[in-house]
Amino acid sequence: MEKDEIAITVKDLHVYYRDMNRFSLKKNGLKGKGSGKLFKAVKGVSFEVPKGQILGITGKNGSGKSTLLRAISGIFSPDKGSINLHGNSISLLSIGVGFQKRLTGYENIFLSGLLLGYSKEEIEEKLDEIIEFSELGDFIYKPVRSYSSGMHSKLAFSITAILETDIMLIDEVLSVGDVRFKQKSYNKMKELISQDDRTVVIVSHSTKTLVELCDKVIWLHEGVIRDQGDPQTIMTEYEDFMKMD
Repeated sequence: MEKDEIAITVKDLHVYYRDMNRFSLKKNGLKGKGSGKLFKAVKGVSFEVPKGQILGITGKNGSGKSTLLRAISGIFSPDKGSINLHGNSISLLSIGVGFQKRLTGYENIFLSGLLLGYSKEEIEEKLDEIIEFSELGDFIYKPVRSYSSGMHSKLAFSITAILETDIMLIDEVLSVGDVRFKQKSYNKMKELISQDDRTVVIVSHSTKTLVELCDKVIWLHEGVIRDQGDPQTIMTEYEDFMKMD
């Protein structure tokens, strides 16, 4: 496979963070750097995603799935290893990430669009479509801090779905929201990823989502890749493991 056919290259990726639950500023002063237990969330993960592939990532809670996705998106920096997006634009669709809560939904559309590399004029051209798809009505002019998780999900999905990027990272967002909007989002996602040049990485526990939408699934377990391959095979293996766990 030629190099220009690869959309994402992850090589020996390590991401660590410190457990600050027991950290006390009063007791430790401002020495926080060396305080708290070091947690290795992702430990030596390597894989490539060809352009146009739909990759699923599964694993039980705490396995490093969301950390991996945030590292690919640029929110977390690798402690070791590298991530190469080969010049592709990228967006992360995840609850609780990317919005300024004191700003309105309307203002966050522009902020998100600008961060994705769109001009103000390009965002304005898509604005009505985003607002209509979100179904938020007058809430679009209210601060995001007043939104429920379902409303947050609707806005996040609408922005990412309408302001398209070369690579889309999706973190469990299809499991949030009312049943009708969830199905609407699922249908829109199928439409988006049916494009041959669209590269998508989906983090999910849903066998239905991963088997129906993905070309390949990686099973992440305790920060390392336990297995990867055909979605149905991997998800059957994963489900059997979870029943015994």
